[in-house]
Amino acid sequence: MKNAVKRAIIVALGLFLQFGFAIIIRLFFYKYLGIITLFYSLISILIVLGIIKDSTRLSNDLPWIILILIFPIFGTILLITLSKNYSKNKLLRNIVKYENEYKKVLIQDPELANEIKEKKLDNIQYLINRTPHYVSTNNQITYYDFGEKFYPELLKELKNAKDFIFMEYFIINEGKMWNSILDILKEKASSNVDVRIMYDDMGTLALLSTNYANQLKSFGIKCISFNKLSPFRGIFMNNRDHRKMTIIDGKVAFSGGVNLSDEYININSRFGIWKDNAIKITGDAIWNMTVMFLTLWNANNNEDKDITKFKYSLQDTIKKDGYVIPYGVAPLHKDLIGEDVYINMINSAKKYLYIMTPYLIIDSDMVNALCRASKRGVDVRIIVPGIPDKKIVYTQTTSFFKVLHDNGVHIYKYTKGFVHSKVFLSDDIRAIVGTINMDYRSLYLHFENGIYMEKVSTIKDIYNDFLNTFKDSKKLNDEDVKTGFIKSIWQAILRLFAPMF
Repeated sequence: MKNAVKRAIIVALGLFLQFGFAIIIRLFFYKYLGIITLFYSLISILIVLGIIKDSTRLSNDLPWIILILIFPIFGTILLITLSKNYSKNKLLRNIVKYENEYKKVLIQDPELANEIKEKKLDNIQYLINRTPHYVSTNNQITYYDFGEKFYPELLKELKNAKDFIFMEYFIINEGKMWNSILDILKEKASSNVDVRIMYDDMGTLALLSTNYANQLKSFGIKCISFNKLSPFRGIFMNNRDHRKMTIIDGKVAFSGGVNLSDEYININSRFGIWKDNAIKITGDAIWNMTVMFLTLWNANNNEDKDITKFKYSLQDTIKKDGYVIPYGVAPLHKDLIGEDVYINMINSAKKYLYIMTPYLIIDSDMVNALCRASKRGVDVRIIVPGIPDKKIVYTQTTSFFKVLHDNGVHIYKYTKGFVHSKVFLSDDIRAIVGTINMDYRSLYLHFENGIYMEKVSTIKDIYNDFLNTFKDSKKLNDEDVKTGFIKSIWQAILRLFAPMF
């Protein structure tokens, strides 16, 4: 059963109980109507006060507060059904278990940790303090500004695999890109290379057959369809694996915005030119990504007793080139790592901050951070798609244009097509490349991954990518960000309930 159908059933049941209860009260207990109304109004107020007390992102909780105050029974049913309650789900409990267990294999070099403190590299310090991941300096980074540039490099490295191939993607879709990858994976699996594929069940819902994982297993490829859809598993259906990673022998890793489907390499794209990116890492930072993959993998099937066998010991000398820390985002903890890292970068920008994102559905913390940066003289520019892939989502994105524009943030529309890149860049010093969109799903609900870089030489390539993309984009003016009254009301409604779904 699709998520939309399930949510519709929950909403219908909640409304039925809400209004059915009201009718029963008026028909049979009208003498006590005032007392009963007072009773469940007090209950709804207590629930709302509990939400406010524990809230760390009040703008995200505001829809629940409004809904419960207006429709106490309906709102409470939705809150219980759709709010976070991970302790009831076995897989999520396993993920937390393996996260805690694998911390011991993610060892930060103490000298480098002291260097970070002495240089007051606060953005990196946050990641060291609030995630299990470590920073390293002996890495070589390659940046690809389009998926079709990344694709041949991926094929080349897959062909070189000797020991293992781990691939984790939100979307896999049969076509030229995936079929050519699959041919290599079949060959490698037949040669005793440990090939593992993990894809998201919802991401591939309309693309692959429900037994596709078994088809891959018939080729000797280990496969997991992550978080398989079920009508009986509550909020967990909202927590998707949106990560995109390939790890080969522990020596080479890829990440970025590119999924394994033809539109990502500009074959049969329905939205003009598909502007995406990818990144290749060679070096010690890869172990962070390997552990991320194995955390979700073993939470599903508990296959590996000792994961250190997958750690590659660097023997080749890689010249030190800045600081690199791949990090994971999981919807299991109070810290919103994805949003916090972005906001930290916004706050640390001095000269400029450039952003590419396919979606711009953000809370008040992010809006205020962007506006404050602009007000203190930072050149803040955000590139969004010129051709949207989802009309309602794009309507929510455009609803933020005016407030950002009025506060000096420059909005650019990519006129050639759809921007799917998720990239932050500031001051020729810092950059983030990964899978984390600027929307509620990525920042609050999904499993994501990012690569934070500081003082890395490849940042100049990211800068050039932004310059080229600005040339292919239209900077919005005062007239462009205006909206009519009816559209403004619709945008406000969509924004209000965006955090719930």
